[in-house]
Amino acid sequence: MWKVKPPVAVPMETRYRTILESLVPPDPMAQFHLRRGSPDEEFPDLSRNSTWMGRILTPAMYRRQFDRCTHSGVIFDDVIRPGLEEPGDWSSPVSVGCVAGDAQSYVLFCDFFDRVIEAHHKHKITSQTPEGDFNFDNLKGGDDLDRSYAVRCEVSVVRGVEDFCFPTHCSRGERRQLLTLARRALQRLEEEELPGGLLLLEELNQEQQRELNLNPPSSFQLRTGVARDWPDARAVWVSKDGSLVVWVNMEDHLRLVSTRDDGNIAEAFKCICINLQKLEEFYRELRHSFTWKQQLGWVTSSPADVGTGLRIRVHLKLQHLPKHKRLQDILKRLRICMDTTESPVLYCVSNAATFGLSEVGLTQLVVDGIKLLVAMEKRLESGREIDELVPTQK
Repeated sequence: MWKVKPPVAVPMETRYRTILESLVPPDPMAQFHLRRGSPDEEFPDLSRNSTWMGRILTPAMYRRQFDRCTHSGVIFDDVIRPGLEEPGDWSSPVSVGCVAGDAQSYVLFCDFFDRVIEAHHKHKITSQTPEGDFNFDNLKGGDDLDRSYAVRCEVSVVRGVEDFCFPTHCSRGERRQLLTLARRALQRLEEEELPGGLLLLEELNQEQQRELNLNPPSSFQLRTGVARDWPDARAVWVSKDGSLVVWVNMEDHLRLVSTRDDGNIAEAFKCICINLQKLEEFYRELRHSFTWKQQLGWVTSSPADVGTGLRIRVHLKLQHLPKHKRLQDILKRLRICMDTTESPVLYCVSNAATFGLSEVGLTQLVVDGIKLLVAMEKRLESGREIDELVPTQK
């Protein structure tokens, strides 16, 4: 059995102690002179907070995180501020209520973040490395959805860039460096296969903004810091064939979007897989890889996007199923969610989580769920029951 040896007395230590202490890396929090009370005095009022942050955070947990600070200056109050700004509503879907200012936040505040991620994604964090699968040929179906119901689809993925703070915390200089990196990487993408062009947001006219469905930043984005200095160093890259759009420095460092008007999820997913892997290679050659954490996978500012950062959205024409009494139970079993749109008969169906399955696995989950929802809608149209189609809990 290993034993701890007593410290060795060094007579010269007292003489050189001041010099030795000056060589010790300073505690980042020591650089701040914050006029704060004790953790108990600073603990926020969470009595009416319905976010995952509000449900999980306890005074004991707050005390443990209180004096911690990442190397770029992110403290725990920065992490939980979004949930305090927008505490949510008990009748609405539960939001995470927190953000990571940088990649180190997920490590330094893991006591808190891990519990939020597990609660939101309904998946336990283990020591195993999350598996990735960008082989779009492994997807079964996705190009055979009934187009009378599936009228539009969108596949998007977000990525953070190593060595830079996330948009909630980054400086103007960092944001401009990220734009320079994106410009160089996207130029390589243009040269290799996919022609396109980069547009700076500050140069877009109103018509171009409407074509891109670009809205001014919300008050929430302004309060959380995502939209600081808007629209400085924000840009959008659009391929000439319209198959791919890349947003730079918006809510994340990079967001790739492939949208189709025919509901062909397989083709949109293929576009994302091919171009994301190319961009990943280009960024690696520029010595700034995408941000990855061993137990979480790909990480960005929001814990809601860890793992894959992948979102699959399909617009479905539904008239009967949204009124069915078992709809919420069905969606929960399928692990997908449904939101209303501007049209009273058009609903947006998407994956509820991004963590716990591979990229192909998540896309397959949505494809299978869409097919089942369409089958249920057809039954209800003919006046039949759907109970026998309700799946067991996944």
